[in-house]
Amino acid sequence: MSFDLGLKGYRALVTGGTKGIGAAVVAVLREQGAQVISVARSPGNSIPEGVHFIAADLETAQGCTKATDAVTKQFGAVDIIVNVVGGSNAPGGGFAVLDEEQWASALNQNLLAAVRVDRALLPGMLERGTGVIIHVTSIQRELPLPESTTAYAAAKAALATYSKSLSKEVTPKGVRVVRVSPGWVETDAAVAMAERLAQEAGTDYEGGKRIIMQALGGIPLGRPAKPAEVADLIAFLVSPRAASISGTEYVIDGGTVPTV
Repeated sequence: MSFDLGLKGYRALVTGGTKGIGAAVVAVLREQGAQVISVARSPGNSIPEGVHFIAADLETAQGCTKATDAVTKQFGAVDIIVNVVGGSNAPGGGFAVLDEEQWASALNQNLLAAVRVDRALLPGMLERGTGVIIHVTSIQRELPLPESTTAYAAAKAALATYSKSLSKEVTPKGVRVVRVSPGWVETDAAVAMAERLAQEAGTDYEGGKRIIMQALGGIPLGRPAKPAEVADLIAFLVSPRAASISGTEYVIDGGTVPTV
């Protein structure tokens, strides 16, 4: 069996493409022969050879316009959009610490960035009658942590609903829309959080990881996912091998969500 996903020459845009899951998606799509455009605020440690980088802050409408205009100018159109950008910088303390600025930031990062990018580039896909859009959601939309992720979880829930509606509209016109819902993923940010919790609790990194897993209600797999594991799933879903998959959500959480 060949592991060639048939992506050679495809034009793929990855938002949030310099860290964590986004960087892993950029790497695997490039390995598969796609032309990859990575968008983020900064290039991070390095940009892989052959990857086109666009610096833009997708939390703002102006940043989204800057990015999509640059994509159109350089490539004309894209075949694949992977909306990874997102996150949360809300402090702990529950709903009371979530002011207007915190809510606006959560919605702009985790919902409106994807909406704005899609709105700019989806028409080109519809004109050609082909394309794939991936929206990276989160199991937090089902398992929010009230202490610190209420706004993030609500924004990801909105992204999931938007994604499902969009798939119903554009799949009959040739454009597939799929959601990927990670659980806890061992990104650099996740490692930093585990180390901080470990220090506060007087334990080591493994102890910090256990604190996070306990907060999530446990991970049956016994560990967080790796960014490359999520990226491999996304690479399959955007490929011609997944041509009949649209409108659904793929959870990759090590069994964290306890319901069917």
